[in-house]
Formats: sequence, structure tokens, C-alpha cells
Amino acid sequence: QVQLEESGGGLVQAGGSLRLSCVASGLSLSTVGVAWFRQAPGKGREFVAGISTIGTAIDYANSAKDRFTISRDNNKNTVYLQMNTLKPEDTAVYYCHADRAFSRLRLGVSPDYWGQGTQVTVSS
Repeated sequence: QVQLEESGGGLVQAGGSLRLSCVASGLSLSTVGVAWFRQAPGKGREFVAGISTIGTAIDYANSAKDRFTISRDNNKNTVYLQMNTLKPEDTAVYYCHADRAFSRLRLGVSPDYWGQGTQVTVSS
């Protein structure tokens, strides 16, 4: 059974930083692209950042550019999202998602390989 488990969320003041982790079991993350999505209260799920199997291709939403960094350690079967200069509008549940096709990763269309999410709350 494939599971993606996010961790690292929490409460932080505006301007602070958090690092999210996505660890997989039952799936080698080196075979899939991995993305982070988020969903704020009352809003739809939105793409944040994505990374290809060996990290040669990286994609960011405009809201994440220059503040967030996605990376991966395939030896640890883990993908990270370093979030700096956090803003209250970054408050959301952050989800990890994997897809074998990097080209559609940011669309989040595959129903497979989603984590349960980790809450990030940024206070002003």
C-alpha cells in the first residue's frame, strides 16, 4: 500500500520559515515526480511547487517563486518544501502529491498518491 506522509507544518509568525517533508512508503519516489499543493479555507486546492524524478526539472507557482524551495533526497525517499518569508496568505493545508508524468504534475489530476496534509498557519 502506497502512503505519502507530510510533516513539518505548524504555527509561525509572518516572515518566519518552515520546512515540510513528504515521506513515502510502498513507493519509490525516485520513479515519480512530486509536487506540493495547498488548500486554504474556502478555496480550492492549488499547485505550489513540483520536482521531477531526479530534480532536473522544477516548477513553482508564482506565489512560491523566490520564497519557497522544493528539493528531494531519493536516498531518504523524501521530498522537502522549504518555505521562507511566510505570509498570512500562505495559511493552508499542504499536501504532497506524486505522479509518474511530470508534465501533468502541476495539474494534480491523478487521483493516486496524495498525502493527508499538514496544516500551516501563519499569523500576522
